[in-house]
Amino acid sequence: MDFRWGMIVDYAPLFIEGVKMTIGITLVAVVFGTLIGLFMGMARLADAPHGMTRHLVRFLVRMPAGAYVAFFRGTPLFVQILLVHFALMPLLIHPIDGMLISGDVARDIRQNYGAFLSGLVALTLNAGAYITEIFRAGIQSIDKGQMEAARSLGLSYGQTMKSVIVPQAFRRMLPPLGNEAIMLLKDSSLVSAIGLSELAFAARTVAGVYSRYWEPYLTISFIYLALTMVMAWGISRLEKKLHIGAR
Repeated sequence: MDFRWGMIVDYAPLFIEGVKMTIGITLVAVVFGTLIGLFMGMARLADAPHGMTRHLVRFLVRMPAGAYVAFFRGTPLFVQILLVHFALMPLLIHPIDGMLISGDVARDIRQNYGAFLSGLVALTLNAGAYITEIFRAGIQSIDKGQMEAARSLGLSYGQTMKSVIVPQAFRRMLPPLGNEAIMLLKDSSLVSAIGLSELAFAARTVAGVYSRYWEPYLTISFIYLALTMVMAWGISRLEKKLHIGAR
């Protein structure tokens, strides 16, 4: 086969911008997804000691959190991206009747940042659902005696979770959190379907111009491979650092 790598050189700026967008949207989605996962994970475990309050917590806190996790873990990410971009975001940001933003500001946002916001929201919500279960499992892995001991010393539930439970659980959660970040990096390629200029979009653009597919798609394959290897290396270093510090 006659590989024409010159076409990749010609479109190198497009691939560079794609790398920047891929890394940026992944990092932001992981950060916000982790915050969602932390609060939703605690919501999944929320409980109350007495009758009516216990029922309220169950129906107003645990069940909504469970429904959120079930939906975003049980439906394809590609469908979620389309749903957010074509249904949710126009409902929230619309020049005429946006529920959050309307008028000229909404028009400018949709024209200049519409695909980015939609992709970011979809990736964040999807990551949050998976990270919720990571936090839930990590918190449940800590011996119940830790909670009882902290509460007996006068710490509130929130103080106990912040200072005792979550720091211990985080060390156990780091490997699955790292795996989720790597998966999200690769899954970010799906947002090219709504026109976001990331790596997959760059490859599709070059393939469309030259009607050649080996070069652009092999290029982004190696780029994704390099990014995931760097991310895995960084996570491994962090795991070793935390393990040494925990001794």
